Amino acid sequence: MAAPQMAKSPGDTSDQEKSGARSPLASIAPGVFWPSTIIIVAFVLYATVFKNSAQDVISTVQEEIISGLGWYYTALVSLFVIFALWVGIGRFGDIKLGKDDERPEFGMGSWLAMLFAAGMGIGLVFWGVAEPLNHFVSPRPGVGEGEAARSEFAMVQTFLHWGIHPWAIYVVVGLAVAYAVHRKGRPISIRWALEPLFGDRVKGAWGDAIDTVAVVGTVFGVATSLGFGVLQISAGLGFQGWVTDPGTPLRVALIIGITLLATISVVTGVGKGIKWLSNINMGLAGALMVFVLVAGPTLFILNGFVEDIGAYLQNLLALSFDTGASQGAEGTAWVSGWTVFYWGWWISWAPFVGVFIARISRGRTVREFVTGVLLVPTLLTFVWFAIFGGSAIHRETVGDGGLVGEDGAVGTDSALFQLLDTLPGGAFVAGAALLLIVLFFVTSSDSGSYVVDVLASGGDPEPPTWSRVFWCAAEGAVAIALLIASGTGTSSLSTLQTAAIITALPFSLVMIGMCLATAKSFRREHHAYLAAQRKKQEERLIDQAVTAFEEGLENGASSNGAKDGAVDARTT
Repeated sequence: MAAPQMAKSPGDTSDQEKSGARSPLASIAPGVFWPSTIIIVAFVLYATVFKNSAQDVISTVQEEIISGLGWYYTALVSLFVIFALWVGIGRFGDIKLGKDDERPEFGMGSWLAMLFAAGMGIGLVFWGVAEPLNHFVSPRPGVGEGEAARSEFAMVQTFLHWGIHPWAIYVVVGLAVAYAVHRKGRPISIRWALEPLFGDRVKGAWGDAIDTVAVVGTVFGVATSLGFGVLQISAGLGFQGWVTDPGTPLRVALIIGITLLATISVVTGVGKGIKWLSNINMGLAGALMVFVLVAGPTLFILNGFVEDIGAYLQNLLALSFDTGASQGAEGTAWVSGWTVFYWGWWISWAPFVGVFIARISRGRTVREFVTGVLLVPTLLTFVWFAIFGGSAIHRETVGDGGLVGEDGAVGTDSALFQLLDTLPGGAFVAGAALLLIVLFFVTSSDSGSYVVDVLASGGDPEPPTWSRVFWCAAEGAVAIALLIASGTGTSSLSTLQTAAIITALPFSLVMIGMCLATAKSFRREHHAYLAAQRKKQEERLIDQAVTAFEEGLENGASSNGAKDGAVDARTT
């Protein structure tokens, strides 16, 4: 990728650079790298050394943000959907994210596989069975008590959380960055997406602050997902009886081991390790999905998929702006615990996924970008939940049950393995599912590390190996700190959810700026295009007038010549 790095003035050249020896720290952007590192290291130390205090602080912040800002997240994410549809469907759709004659860097299949694996992968495996089952057992207040009503609600609400809303969040960031990088030739960095608003100020402290927010948010967002991954892996190992104590020590060991694998992958780069892993992920996920479809209640799944799509489309507008206020405090609490968490989680992932899909989207038009990012992964996600969630609900409503505890609780960490255990070849398929989780874990970690490294290196698309390793280790350390600070049981999940919502708040303001900056840039380019078209039309009209005038002169000269010849003939 040929995006330029941030330029240095001649006076910035050090003696080491002049002599050919380059310091390892010369590749970093100091105003981004050091503040981000200090914040992350301080959190890791605080969460591990002062565990009890960290739990209290996280709990307090969670209550303040969720109780006071649920309406903000709900309205904002819905507006992001409107923005994504506006730029994709409207007059800006033909703008190329690159030079006018540039072809896409990656084929359609690899492109979709990479953005899907990076954007959703590990979360789909964790929540594929657990979320619809949780919604079925404990629906939002106001939902009918019958099994049919709870079943439809469970799938529609899950579709809301994983449908066009999260991908619209990714569109906002990815499109702004892709336009700045591929169209305007700026370095790969969040700051340059806001250049239309801030001008040259993005080169200084303002830009450093924007990228620092993106780096910290990305590290915590990816670490949150890594925490979900190890919770599920340890639960699966315990459920199968392959380990006797699937507690915190095992989870820490898993994070360390898988982070090492992610480090190896990220060192090889986007074109090799990340691309190959993404394609392997998609193949393995597809095989697991087809297996559950065939071995499970196939007809029930297919009928439910079609019905749930219709119910989702019918209720999409109302659900998009639902804060639970009409059901009182219980309704607001339910929406905050699920929907607000998801909106915060997706926003915390937006810097990472947005920059990553911008990096791999050179040569696409705006319309291709929005369609590919917004619609295709959404449909695949719906198919995934229809198969896994539909199978779980079918077992609870028609089959032998057993996925819900006697106390009415769902084992969120182990729900997938409980379902697979009811199908043929349970142990083998469970092993394949664990491998899939590990691969998604590695893909998320290495993709996130690459993006963070690019941001902390001032937009360098090929940052050095040492910094890739550093950021991969940083994400693993934050994931470990979150698990240690959260304790055990459901509190682990709660802490991870809280971390996602907290880190999303500052970056949500950056995303509002991105929408404004993108709209401003697209309008400016559209006006320039119209001006160029008018100029071409004027030049064409002038050329036609000149041509007609010259032809008139030639015709007049020919006519006068003919008249003079006739006079001469008569005179003779």
